[in-house]
Amino acid sequence: MAEIQRYAAFTEDPQGGNPAGVVLDAAGLSAERMLAVAAEVGYSETAFRVSVDGGRHRVRYFAPLAEVPFCGHATVATAVALGPGEHIFVTDAGEVPVRVDEAGRATLTSVVPTVGELSAADLQALLAALRWNASDLDGALPPKVAYAGAYHPIVAVGTRRRLAELDYDVPALKALMQARGWTTVQLVFRAAEDTFDVRDPFPVGGVYEDPATGAAAAAFGAYLRELRIVPADATLLLRQGDDMGRPSRITVELRRDEPGVRVSGNAVPITDL
Repeated sequence: MAEIQRYAAFTEDPQGGNPAGVVLDAAGLSAERMLAVAAEVGYSETAFRVSVDGGRHRVRYFAPLAEVPFCGHATVATAVALGPGEHIFVTDAGEVPVRVDEAGRATLTSVVPTVGELSAADLQALLAALRWNASDLDGALPPKVAYAGAYHPIVAVGTRRRLAELDYDVPALKALMQARGWTTVQLVFRAAEDTFDVRDPFPVGGVYEDPATGAAAAAFGAYLRELRIVPADATLLLRQGDDMGRPSRITVELRRDEPGVRVSGNAVPITDL
């Protein structure tokens, strides 16, 4: 079995961020074995590099319960493990370029995103599973479903307290997400013009909540651009994991001449196991 490295992504503190497993030599591992390894590691995702051709890396991502097409925090972790430079990750969602600087900060550029409607019936079911009411929502940020490598419904609330009081119906939300093909649910509170607090339930992956979700951050950036909530050129800060005791900081950058969304963050090795 190849070495399993462990990194905390979107943080400079190994006690913060989102832990990710990284297997740089996964050639020959079956999908069943990779899933078993991800379950043994127990993090929200483990990334497996199954082949490499120059700067192109074929990568697959597994949560403890299922494979996912793309994972932002495990991409950041894997890129930092590979070292400074330009890398191309070939994922099930498409090609994702990642640049790592000398300070161990990675910037990925998502695949071309999309933003679609969240039906009234799905919103009602989602709110019921979250144990939220329509009156909790922020009318300036309408519910949608966004994609930047994986699908995430986006639901914004009007108060930080409501976001902090996350207590959802796990079986109900998991069933709804599986039926709709959603990877996480991006729950949002707008703290300032360019700053958002976010939380991401992830029951389909086998964890209650994700401490940092790069794929959802990219999808959310696309949502903000599509709805013209922020300027076409914008740099945004997403704060995640604080309510879990694992603070994460995700930078989202939008460029008017670039269809993808840039997501940046640090990653550091986890050595205290």
